[in-house]
Amino acid sequence: MGVRVDARGACAAPHTPAPATPGADARRTAFAEGLDQLRAAATTEPGRLRIIGALLALLVVAFGAIAAWQMTERTAAADDVLNRSQPLTSDAADIYRSLADANTAAASGYLAGLQEKPAMREGYERDIRTAAAKLVTAAANSEPGSTSAHTIAELSRLLPEYKGLVETARANNRQGYPVGGAYLRAANEMMQQRMLPAAQKLHQTENQRLRDDYADAKSFPWAAAGLGVLALAGLAWAQRRNYRRTNRVLNHGLVTATAAATVVLLWLAVGHTVARAGLNDSYDHGVRSLNVLHEARIASLTARSDENLTLVRRGADTKALTDGKVVDAYEWGYDKEIDELGKALTRAAGLADDTAGKKPVQDANGFMKVWKDRHVLARDDNDSGNYQAARDRVIGAAKEPTSVCFDNVDKALATALTHEQSEFKQAASDGRDSLTGLPTGAAVLAVLGAAGAVLGIGRRLSEYR
Repeated sequence: MGVRVDARGACAAPHTPAPATPGADARRTAFAEGLDQLRAAATTEPGRLRIIGALLALLVVAFGAIAAWQMTERTAAADDVLNRSQPLTSDAADIYRSLADANTAAASGYLAGLQEKPAMREGYERDIRTAAAKLVTAAANSEPGSTSAHTIAELSRLLPEYKGLVETARANNRQGYPVGGAYLRAANEMMQQRMLPAAQKLHQTENQRLRDDYADAKSFPWAAAGLGVLALAGLAWAQRRNYRRTNRVLNHGLVTATAAATVVLLWLAVGHTVARAGLNDSYDHGVRSLNVLHEARIASLTARSDENLTLVRRGADTKALTDGKVVDAYEWGYDKEIDELGKALTRAAGLADDTAGKKPVQDANGFMKVWKDRHVLARDDNDSGNYQAARDRVIGAAKEPTSVCFDNVDKALATALTHEQSEFKQAASDGRDSLTGLPTGAAVLAVLGAAGAVLGIGRRLSEYR
């Protein structure tokens, strides 16, 4: 060990540093210091009041923020139901209907041949234009890379191919070439086996999207309601505590906060309940009816197409039944679809909730029965070899053709669809409008309630100064 020498040359004892006190130089965290200050504050009444005021204000603000957030989401979902999901579902159904109707019109025009009326041709062209326009709209509103986007792209690719086959069939038929029937059959197979299933898939996808939006709009805001109850409980406890210590019944600030929180909670519960009732009504008496009516219209279109193709193909296409019996494929298809039409009309009548909705469905049912009776006569003529008489009973040359019955069924269903669409819009609008102003109102009242809580506690603190 070295020896220290002072300035005068004298020896001095060696310097030994003092031992460091453990933890003396360790810096404490802000969190630990905050806890110590909180504990110290909690030992005095002013400190406890400040803590209570801060917690009450935080609780009321959190309640308002969560309420505003959750109700904003539900309002947006309700708006999507009204202005996005359901219109897109209807567009998908219109795409299916337009394609099926175009296929029916193509078969009718082929049967008519040179006697094809301009109105019949224009109906076919109108259906093709409608399908193309609806596909463009659906593509613009679908998410890139989604299942719907792929389905729409497939339909957009197949549509011109289908139209080309129909035009080739029509041109050959007008020149008297039998090969035209083969082209029409190819067009029908493309429509029945590829295009209509794709359109049905698109409709199902959009329907699921609609159901998801309904679920989002109708789900109860449990988080906001729970925080609201907790905030009211905290405010009630604070007022009771204040009463026990001061013997004062009311604290104006805390009463204001309680009133604001109560209004938000009641508004939340009542507004959501009314909105849910409106949305439920729009689904039960709007969406469900629309879906069934679309099914009925598609069944009638398919039945009409099969009726026409029975005469176009003249028994060239057969189907073996489970009992071994072989029947005409298109006659079998007609019987199947006309039964589906009857079942759909029965369900639609049960879902209609007023006279305006029931009457067109009942009219369609009556026209369908007449159609079935007239079809039996046309089938008998065809089975007996009287092809010309059967053709006249189907396409309109006879006195009572099935084409008139089909047109009447389609018009009645269109009337029913228009009515149910109006019912849906009214109920869905009422449901959405019940939430109007709730998110903003919840936020404003929460701020007012928090300010009331702080001012109420501040009034008590002023008594200690």
